[in-house]
Amino acid sequence: MKAAPVPEPRTAAALAARRHKTETALKQVREAITRLQREKAQVSVAAVARRADVSRTFLYDNAEARAAVANAMAEAGDRRTQLLADQDDEREATWRERALNAEEGLKAAQAEIFTQRTRIGELLGQIRDLEAEWTEEAIQRITTENTTLKQRVRQLTTDNRTLDERLKAARSNLRFQDRRVADLEARIADPAPGT
Repeated sequence: MKAAPVPEPRTAAALAARRHKTETALKQVREAITRLQREKAQVSVAAVARRADVSRTFLYDNAEARAAVANAMAEAGDRRTQLLADQDDEREATWRERALNAEEGLKAAQAEIFTQRTRIGELLGQIRDLEAEWTEEAIQRITTENTTLKQRVRQLTTDNRTLDERLKAARSNLRFQDRRVADLEARIADPAPGT
């Protein structure tokens, strides 16, 4: 049998520091939940994150923290779970609306790029057709217009790329929200024993 590779000292130190930071954050989460329950305050992801001075992402990503919050919320009753589900539904609707807006913006940018490319093609055709008859000043003007249109196309392409990235981010957020809603629906459908 091969022995497990020994991590480098720097790697081991980094892993130990990460574990310590996670354990500290989990301790803060447990203490925050206890304080909220003692004060008879509403236990929610946002409230626990604020009191424990940790991010909501940590509460969602760390299984132990997520379970602790879920258990505390289950103890608080179904009414609070329903409130959280309603809030998540509102967030999902917001993300869905943002995704639709990003799609609309992307379509508009693509249409504008197509229009600008068509216009550039028309202008280049006119230049070729009339080049022999034009003065140096007219050629310079058309060249300037062409340069301006090319810059506009580059700008619209950049805008299109930005909108596409926003759309991808909005879709990713929507998928996360869908998973969260499914998780909450599962919790509502199968309440924890003893409630």
